[in-house]
Amino acid sequence: MLVLAIDTSSAAVIAALAEVGDDSVEVRTQRMTVNAKAHGELLAPSIADCLDAAGAKPRDLGAIVAGLGPGPFTGLRVGLVTAAAMADALHIPSYGVCSLDAIAGGAQNAAAQNAVQHSGELIIATDARRKEVYWARYDAAGTRLVGPDVSHPEDVPVAGATAAAGAGARMYGAAWGVELLDADYPSAEALVRYAAGRIRPGAPPEQLVPLYLRRPDAVPPGAAKSVTQ
Repeated sequence: MLVLAIDTSSAAVIAALAEVGDDSVEVRTQRMTVNAKAHGELLAPSIADCLDAAGAKPRDLGAIVAGLGPGPFTGLRVGLVTAAAMADALHIPSYGVCSLDAIAGGAQNAAAQNAVQHSGELIIATDARRKEVYWARYDAAGTRLVGPDVSHPEDVPVAGATAAAGAGARMYGAAWGVELLDADYPSAEALVRYAAGRIRPGAPPEQLVPLYLRRPDAVPPGAAKSVTQ
């Protein structure tokens, strides 16, 4: 089954097509552009490029997987609205995956390819702006233990962890005393792999609920103030 993967939870705009088999997930084509201010402009062309590169049409898709964040409000919303709209128009299911899980999966794959073994726990941290990070903690098998949450870097519970990954870890992790793995953004292959257990049996579609973790900066205006002469 051909599956579209989308993630806009970070500065990276990610689109990919993956073939999901009975016991495999293979990425056929992928586009990733790092631009924190152009999610709306870049995502649709990236999806179109992936389809063209694979010689596929939207009607060939069997499911869509979207990263749920956590991430900044505007960028994350672009990806989830796009995924939901396409799934509805094509009458195919959509599934959500925590974007930090997809970074953890990519970090583990990178470590395995480099013959590096981490017996301890892993911290995944992405840039939450405001000098904060979105983070989660994973065991050696990649199971999420704590999070996702948002904190100042010095408040992330790193004691006992042996490695970290994610753009937030690259920005602030020097003081954590752990090895930094080469995985700054979500892995498209990991996104699809985390959803494969729902894709293969044709599980019911899911509502794509974003993991914002904090309120947006924009708020409704207050009541008009009275004017005195």
